[in-house]
Amino acid sequence: MFEAEGHLLKRKGHEVLCYTADNDGVEGLSLPVLAQRTIWNKQAGAEIAAIVRREDVDVVHFHNTLPLISPAGFWGARRAGAAVVQTLHNYRLICPGALLYRDGRPCETCIGKSFATAAIRHRCYRGSRVASAAVATMNATHRALGTWRNAIDRYIAITEFAREKFIRGKLPADKLVVKPNFLNEDPGIGTGSGGFALFVGRLDVAKGIHTLLKAWSSDNAHGLPKLVIVGDGPLAPEVETACTNGRIEWLGWKDRTDVLGLMRKAGVLLFPSEWYEGGTPMTLIEAFASGLPIVASDLGTMRTMIETGVNGLLVPTGDASAFAETSASILSDAERYAAMRQAARKTFGDFYAADRNYEILMQIYSEAIHERHGHNAVA
Repeated sequence: MFEAEGHLLKRKGHEVLCYTADNDGVEGLSLPVLAQRTIWNKQAGAEIAAIVRREDVDVVHFHNTLPLISPAGFWGARRAGAAVVQTLHNYRLICPGALLYRDGRPCETCIGKSFATAAIRHRCYRGSRVASAAVATMNATHRALGTWRNAIDRYIAITEFAREKFIRGKLPADKLVVKPNFLNEDPGIGTGSGGFALFVGRLDVAKGIHTLLKAWSSDNAHGLPKLVIVGDGPLAPEVETACTNGRIEWLGWKDRTDVLGLMRKAGVLLFPSEWYEGGTPMTLIEAFASGLPIVASDLGTMRTMIETGVNGLLVPTGDASAFAETSASILSDAERYAAMRQAARKTFGDFYAADRNYEILMQIYSEAIHERHGHNAVA
């Protein structure tokens, strides 16, 4: 989204300057120094302030400050006169682990707590108590300093579901707005002529691949469409073994062009995720753009993106039989299937196309500038 929004703004005639930090920069830093910079990186704040003053920047739009930019970046931009916007791509400000997920299930233990002690105990960030303590301390420090209230003019939550979680986590509700992710280029609607079920994602427990392997490996799987799996990850050996039954094909990692080609041919996209998902998964947006109905877990972000019975269907999380039966039923009813394909495509146009997203983004920037300066101009 960092790159996509930059390209979109340039295409619409805005001047866009990019400030980035690479996580490779943490190599060679001692843990105490890294922890200190996570909480406050004076140099990053000063560099951002200098750019704002030199280039007369209207808005500084942050996508991530952890660990090397730190919230000092917010204050640097603000003190130099720019409005500040922060996109919340994950749940980091209310969960040091960023995912609201632990031990194979959603976890909300730290939401609303003044200090995320549980995250330290469970090593939620990078599997380290020290690193988790640094993030927990960063959050607590900047809550106490008023950074989350006073240094940021607008927060962008990717879904209404996420916005509600952030409000529970005590971010200012009046500054939280919803703008989904989007596609800069429309891949075009497909035909579904391949008739297969498609999974695209990381092969791990949180993405729910076990659920699909169980469904397509059962004795009752003979009437199911072929399952095509795209992705790689720690469960790749299990996926490879499951392919021996002839009902599953694993293609490994594929680039975006190949994935979109598969989506235009697929009959249904399967999204069995077992965690909330941090934003609007690009896989779902690409499926909508391709006119591809989705069968997904009835959980978190998926509930806000999929209108069950319209552009897809929601089934109980982890229910292998439900995923199998629902996938087969969608493809067996030609009239309902055609309607779902049209509805999926309409969902893309209404919410996730670039021009619509630009309108929402401009409104957010105008509100942020008004919050900062009392007028709505944006150049």
